[in-house]
Amino acid sequence: MRRILIRGGISPLDNVNSEEMLLRDFSGSNIGNYLYQYSIFRALSVENTELYVDNYASNIKNADAINNKYDQYILALADAFREDFIPQLRAYTELIKKLNIPVIVVGVGLRAAYDTKLEENFIFDDIVKDFIAAVLEKSTIVGVRGQITADYLSKLGFREGIDHQVIGCPSMYAYGGKLKIADFVLEKQSKITLNLSEKSPDNCVDFINNLTKKFENYTFIPQIYNEFLLSYGGASISSSYVNYPSTLKHKIYQDDKVKFFHNLQPWLKFMGEIDFSIGTRLHGNIAATIAGKPNVLITTDARTKELAEYHNLPVIPYFNIKDNDDLDKLLENIDLYSAEKKQSENFKNYLLFLEKNNVKNIYEIDQKANNPNFDDLFFNGEYEDAIQVISHCTPKVIVERLTIFNDRISQRNKRLNHIYINMIKTDYENHIRQLEKEVEFLKGRP
Repeated sequence: MRRILIRGGISPLDNVNSEEMLLRDFSGSNIGNYLYQYSIFRALSVENTELYVDNYASNIKNADAINNKYDQYILALADAFREDFIPQLRAYTELIKKLNIPVIVVGVGLRAAYDTKLEENFIFDDIVKDFIAAVLEKSTIVGVRGQITADYLSKLGFREGIDHQVIGCPSMYAYGGKLKIADFVLEKQSKITLNLSEKSPDNCVDFINNLTKKFENYTFIPQIYNEFLLSYGGASISSSYVNYPSTLKHKIYQDDKVKFFHNLQPWLKFMGEIDFSIGTRLHGNIAATIAGKPNVLITTDARTKELAEYHNLPVIPYFNIKDNDDLDKLLENIDLYSAEKKQSENFKNYLLFLEKNNVKNIYEIDQKANNPNFDDLFFNGEYEDAIQVISHCTPKVIVERLTIFNDRISQRNKRLNHIYINMIKTDYENHIRQLEKEVEFLKGRP
């Protein structure tokens, strides 16, 4: 029996109830992570294979247990090349160096400004070099999300096509190489979903807010864990822009138009029932894409730009958006079916990447991507749906919610403090080991 460890917080076949979500963020801060993890789970659910999640643990102390229990480690990463992910990259590098099993990185990317200049240096360059070098000791080739990340790794000295390969985002291959987007005519009663990042540019936030005034049948789908807490009964979230829906006082929450999905299956089912999606969230719109629904991604940075270009997604660059733009007029210049045209080619490239790394998958047996056993468990399973926003609950439910919230968050904070202390300790120990190596090197010099 082959056992594979996958980076993630939960299997897509497991149901998370809201009280459990209060205790632990299974999404890794963003429910968009559910999508590419789902695609990987579905693809790797083959006979004689067991799949497990690592709960986002990257502690070097887990190395022996991983070596003894698993045959492969799949690191499903998003925009991991960024400043605030440096401690995790260091930790993964140290862990990977201690592993004796293949470690395959699927879909890693660079976080940078929309018009970033790659000739400039990033603070994390050396950390990324060490990480990629460690991964290449355990696998054949690294899968990156787009050409900007590929060019970045090439600048660091790694060879495109040999050390790294552009594969896009695995979430786009959830159902193989076929993609069919439904026909669509925008009407006032169209059922649309809206999405935004809390760091979206002001003009994009205003644009989405204005759509809520023009289309009554809309739903806002937040993705960040703190927005789950807000819906459940927590505090307002921080945002760089006053008009972002960061508080229950915002029109979107007041209208009871918010759905935070803490399980993937209800989210995908809901997206299969809409007419159209638009916003700055990459996976908010990929969810619509793989559900076969037309959508438009507003690209705001290098990571959304490179993935949109690779997958040929329908896009509008953020700087082309005006807050009072008419959606009908914008759609006149957009091909809502553009992603269909590159899907087959991109999927074949993805299969080649899996083959190079000896990752067994369902496509080797059936390139139509049928997986009836997995699909039956997933689509017919019972999952808790999006929770009701607390401000629209009955007084009795509000009291129950707040009591549960305070209890669970208190437990969660105690656990996180313990984890944080251990992370600092591990980072310190890694730093001391590195200094010792440098001292030994200097001693050996003439």
